[in-house]
Amino acid sequence: MIERDDLRAAIGSGLLSEKQAAALVSLADSRRGARENLTAGDEPFELFKGFNEIFIVIGLMILGFGWFGVASLVLGDRIVDVTRYAMMIAAIGGVLLWLLSEYFIRKRRMVAPAIALSVMFAGNAAFGFMSGMMQPFMVAQNDYSSVPLPLFLATLTLAAYWWRFRVPFAMAMIAVGLFAVAIVFTASRGGRVESFSDLFLLSAGGPFAFITLALGLVVFGIAMVFDMSDPHRVTRRSANGFWLHVVAAPALVNTVALTLLDSDTALADVILLGFLAFFALIAIVIDRRSFLIAAIGYIVALAATMMDGDGAALTVLILGIVLLSLGAFWERIRARILCLMPGIVPLHRLPPSLM
Repeated sequence: MIERDDLRAAIGSGLLSEKQAAALVSLADSRRGARENLTAGDEPFELFKGFNEIFIVIGLMILGFGWFGVASLVLGDRIVDVTRYAMMIAAIGGVLLWLLSEYFIRKRRMVAPAIALSVMFAGNAAFGFMSGMMQPFMVAQNDYSSVPLPLFLATLTLAAYWWRFRVPFAMAMIAVGLFAVAIVFTASRGGRVESFSDLFLLSAGGPFAFITLALGLVVFGIAMVFDMSDPHRVTRRSANGFWLHVVAAPALVNTVALTLLDSDTALADVILLGFLAFFALIAIVIDRRSFLIAAIGYIVALAATMMDGDGAALTVLILGIVLLSLGAFWERIRARILCLMPGIVPLHRLPPSLM
C-alpha cells in the first residue's frame, strides 16, 4: 500500500510532480467504495457510496417535483405563451441543475446524485426543446416531422453535460436518445409502425428493425472502445463501457430474438439458443457480465410475454441454470476460452485472465 507520506517523499525527491501525485490520489479515491472490496476478476459496479447519497437523491427528487409545481403555476392558462415560458423555465432549471452538478459531481464526487442529476438534466432539456419546437397538433395527426430536431438537440445538450461531468449513466441516456431520434426521424419520413413489434421484427418489412440492429452494433462498438482503453477497469472509462453494454445488449438481442420467437418453429428455437451461446461467448471474452445479463434478462421478458406458459417456464429454467453456472465458474471458463482465441483477437487490450 502506498501511503500519503510515500507520495510526499516522491514529490520531494522529484520522482513525481505535485500534479501527478494529486491525479494519483484522485484516482485512488475514485476507486474506493463499491470497488474497494471487489474480488479479483469481478466487474466494477457502483450506484451509491452511502446512505447520505440516497438522502441527497431524495432531496433532489423533492426539489424537482417542487420546481415542476412552481413551473405549472407560472404557465397557468397561458396557452399562447406556453412556448416562451416553457423554454425560459427549462433554461433556468438547466442552469440550476448545472450548478448543483458542479457541487455534487465535480466537487463531492458523489455517484447516486450524479445519476439523479443526469436524469433530471436530460428530462429538463427534453422538456425545453420539445415545448419550444414540437408541434403538438401535427403529432396528433401522426405527423412527427417536428419531433426529431428538438429530440436531437436535447440529446446533444446531454452530450455536452457528459463532456463536462463525465457521468457514465449519462452516456447510456445519450445512446437511448439517439435511438429515439433515429426511430422518430424514420417514422416522420414515411416509415409506418403498424404495431410495436414492427420496431424489432426483421420480417416486418420496415426499416425500424434494421435501425435497431445497426444502432445496437454502433453502441456496442463504442462500449468496446471505452473498455479496450481501460482493460484493468480502474477508471471512469470502464464505467462508461458498462452502461453502454447495458443499452447495446437489449437492442441487439431484441431484434433477433423477437424475430425468432415470432416464427414459432423448432428451428427458430435452436437458432435462438445458438444466438444466446454466441452472446455468452462474447460476454466471456470481453469479461462483461453486464452485457450478458442484459441480453438474457431481455430474453426472459420476451419469452414470458410471447411464449406459452410451458415453453416460457422451460426457457427461463434453462437460462437460470446457465447464468448460475457461468457465475460460479466464470474465471475458469474464461481462462479456457481465451486460450482458444486466435491471434487476431487483441487480448492485450482486454481484462487479463486470472487463472
